[in-house]
Amino acid sequence: MSTPSMQLAQFAPALPEIFVLVMVSLILLIDAAVDDSKRYLAYVLSLLTLAGAAFLTTRDLSSMPVLTLGGLFIDDPLSDVLKLFLYLSVAVVLVYSRDYLRERGLYKGEFFVLALFALLGMMVMVSASHFLTLYLGLELLSLSLYAMVALQRDSSVATEAAMKYFVLGALASGMLLYGMSMVYGVTGSLALADMALALQDGTDLRIPLVFGVVFIVAGLAFKLGAVPFHMWVPDVYHGAPTAMTLFIGSAPKIAAFAFVVRILGQGLESQVAEWRDMLVILAVLSMAVGNIAAIAQSNLK
Repeated sequence: MSTPSMQLAQFAPALPEIFVLVMVSLILLIDAAVDDSKRYLAYVLSLLTLAGAAFLTTRDLSSMPVLTLGGLFIDDPLSDVLKLFLYLSVAVVLVYSRDYLRERGLYKGEFFVLALFALLGMMVMVSASHFLTLYLGLELLSLSLYAMVALQRDSSVATEAAMKYFVLGALASGMLLYGMSMVYGVTGSLALADMALALQDGTDLRIPLVFGVVFIVAGLAFKLGAVPFHMWVPDVYHGAPTAMTLFIGSAPKIAAFAFVVRILGQGLESQVAEWRDMLVILAVLSMAVGNIAAIAQSNLK
């Protein structure tokens, strides 16, 4: 029989995420209550949130993986290190974006709240040990980025970029869900550890499994902006305000790396022959096409 203290102990590995969520709610309330002359409070509180989350993460660095919340959440060395990189990336973006936001009238609490919500989604992705947790973290990140791109409401270019980002992001999410559902049909589990064990024993349902892996890799490529699923990248990077482009092009890539490691490196490790060549082709095409196309560009973004 579990006691209340034992039940609360389950949330200890997720303390950084809980802290960020509480601080985001607090910043929302404070920003709604202050006038324009005190908008700097959201900026200061956001940096304090990052510092507090970093302290909570480093205070309890894990040497061994700890599964909690019914196997939905994992605290391991990989998640701790990637979270620290996330805090650093977001802090750099916030500091460098400050003057830009002030000059364009975007120095508001909404930007900092969306940035922290996106950070929370990335933290959930980094510590996910279950398909549902991965997907929820990804969607929290994606929805925050859609709103961030459209934050400059009087700009038709930014609005168009946000719509393109939303539509193609929804397509990528659908592909991921379809791939996850096919892998679930083969393995009978959404937990990455259980899925890996089921696949190690072999399966007769090879074709559905391969299709599921293809859809998952394609969805990941969409989210990463990898060639040939990069059609949203030029429009979104060009149309979004520079501060948002800086954010989209930095921290979420760390979370996407964690997504790849969790799903392919851990959940589908035994199926490496099915996805290794796809990743190699995507990587080579992305580097080649990206560098060749950049030669003709006159816009730094």
